[in-house]
Amino acid sequence: MTTPPTVINTLRPTLARALAVVRRIIGAPDYALYLEHMQLRHPECAPLSMRDFERERLHDRYSRPGSRCC
Repeated sequence: MTTPPTVINTLRPTLARALAVVRRIIGAPDYALYLEHMQLRHPECAPLSMRDFERERLHDRYSRPGSRCC
């Protein structure tokens, strides 16, 4: 039994939001959100590649001292 396309299309935005929340909780960078931000707020600037974006986010995350549990 297959799921009708209308059900999948209805659930897609909800699943995308849920995935975005999970990514924020675990601290994973959201490249799609970054691209959207760059297009809306900084259209004159070229966005980073996905690899450079992830590298920069990891550097930002681990280069600042602060209280962490690990």
